[in-house]
Amino acid sequence: MIQHPYLPQTEDEIKSMLETIGVSSIDDLFSDIAPSVLLQKELNLPKTKTEWEVYQELSHLAEKNRSAISFLGCGSYDHILPSVVGRIMGLPMFYTSYTPYQAEISQGVLQAIFEFQSMICSITGMDVANASLYDGATAAVEAAAMAVNSSRNSDTILVSETVHPSTKAVLRTYFGDLGINIVEVPAEKGQSNFAAIRDALKSEVAAVLVQTPNIFGYLEDLTGLADAVHDNKSKLIVSSNPMSLGIARSQAEWNADIAVGDTQPFGLPSYFGGPSVGYIATREKLMRKLPGRIVGQTTDAEGKRAFVLTLQAREQHIKRERATSNICSNQALAALGTTIYLSLIGKQGLKEAGNLCLQKAHYLHDRLVKELGAEALSAEPFFNEFTLNIGSKTDDLIKALRSGGIYGGVRVENLDERYQGLVTIAVTEKRTKQEMDRYVDIAREVL
Repeated sequence: MIQHPYLPQTEDEIKSMLETIGVSSIDDLFSDIAPSVLLQKELNLPKTKTEWEVYQELSHLAEKNRSAISFLGCGSYDHILPSVVGRIMGLPMFYTSYTPYQAEISQGVLQAIFEFQSMICSITGMDVANASLYDGATAAVEAAAMAVNSSRNSDTILVSETVHPSTKAVLRTYFGDLGINIVEVPAEKGQSNFAAIRDALKSEVAAVLVQTPNIFGYLEDLTGLADAVHDNKSKLIVSSNPMSLGIARSQAEWNADIAVGDTQPFGLPSYFGGPSVGYIATREKLMRKLPGRIVGQTTDAEGKRAFVLTLQAREQHIKRERATSNICSNQALAALGTTIYLSLIGKQGLKEAGNLCLQKAHYLHDRLVKELGAEALSAEPFFNEFTLNIGSKTDDLIKALRSGGIYGGVRVENLDERYQGLVTIAVTEKRTKQEMDRYVDIAREVL
């Protein structure tokens, strides 16, 4: 008897399988599990539906999605997406259910990963990069793991308060049961407190993680920080929105040991929250601590250009007992989107896109602050995001803008409840003057 159209085993087949492994029932199969942790009731699942009924239900859910002019940021941005990015990503040789995971990976995918690595090295200034991490938060986790594994008797990671709250949450989750302390260093006026970081540097500190532009959008001046961190024999990890690296100092220029971030701004839509791609790059001396696989360039037996999986120091098939790689090979498709985007715009295009983001963000900021009297969290320089203290009018402002077809910004308290009344507003090169003026007109009715 078939119990479900997509679970094709019959009762006789199930009985035969149970007899083969020496148990008499499904309950016996799970007898090693303590009854206190077994679910003692049926799952609350709806009855099966026809394909048409499922289509109707999903369509109804999809209709609840609302599109609007986006000034949302805090890690995921609405940039211009050249149509050719999706066209190439959709080619059958790339857009496949097959995970490009093992050594038989195709030359095309290998080259795409090699180009991704090369471009990440170019914009961060670092020696070596890999592909593909899930997102910026997991990239930061991998960087922290590299630092801990590089320093004997170290068990602490110092994290500036201005690092994205989601990154801090992932760090605490990942290291929660591993005896690694994640210590947050309080910020001051929307900026990292470098004096406090220097005071917190002790022998057990493996690394210091800072972010620029930070969660509030402000660029941080990291002058001298690397020297202090290195004097303590710790590693400096710098997280950056890669779009900012077209016009701002790179991680290598700050003398960081590891560069991390998220490449969603490069050719990937927000996808209602994902998927994205994390990037990680480092100095040559830390190359063997990198997770995942590094693709290298070589020549084949006929002297033709070829690509190979060159280094896999932390992979499970070569270090089964000590493997610590946390990487998703299927992110290669999203990394391909980043690669296509960067190859299209080039260095000059990256610089121009960054400048447009900068200029437009400052236009909207100045109108809101100077004309409407909105309170900026800080007077520090910023890239394409800035934070306003809206206080008790936050709800009214967000609702008014939404009614006007605008997603007006990210309420930072939704990421960390300490930041009541703060709204971070992102402006990309995609936003027009008319859209920003419309934002101001609506805000004028509330502020």
